[in-house]
Amino acid sequence: MKRVLIDTNIYIEAMFGNPEIVQKLQKVDMIGLSAISIGELLAGFKIREKQSEQVSQFEEFLDSPRVELCSVTYSTADFYSEIYLKLRKAGTPIPTNDIWIAATALEHGFRIFTIDKHFQNIVGLAFY
Repeated sequence: MKRVLIDTNIYIEAMFGNPEIVQKLQKVDMIGLSAISIGELLAGFKIREKQSEQVSQFEEFLDSPRVELCSVTYSTADFYSEIYLKLRKAGTPIPTNDIWIAATALEHGFRIFTIDKHFQNIVGLAFY
């Protein structure tokens, strides 16, 4: 079973019809989405003119039986702290929200699907 946690940028690319991204998403069994990505997306929708249209489209996506919403839990925070510490020791910081997204992927056993290269600095993270 292919399970991927999508980064915020993957949802945006799919929403704009990037054929490569859409095709790859069609091949997975389960799409995970972090609460952090949901916050990033909702904030982005609020600054655009077509907010209600984008929110409706997003809610339809969230209603799919293939989409799993991933909350931030104590366990997520523990994964976050481990990632943060390793990145800090290595001198390779990445954006805080991306650490939370990676922590969510590790906690739930998802491969991460992103176009951001800095996720490669996270030891143990599997990619799609």
